Amino acid sequence: MDKKNALRAGAVTAGTTLMMLLMTSPALALTRDDGDDPGPGLSIADTLGLYVAAPIVLFLVIAGLVMVGDKSRKQESK
Repeated sequence: MDKKNALRAGAVTAGTTLMMLLMTSPALALTRDDGDDPGPGLSIADTLGLYVAAPIVLFLVIAGLVMVGDKSRKQESK
């Protein structure tokens, strides 16, 4: 990649990052909105189960189903 393309890619990346940071500023707001009714917070166990354990279990189930399907196809072709 020549210098001009590298500079162009860097400028696009920097611009995209800057726009994303500017668009996420409302997510960092400290004031509540009218009608805001947050629910109870998640415990550490709930958070780990929802965002760590569940995706791992889903990945393993999908990978297992793919492996079972692949093994049955290999046995039929022999």
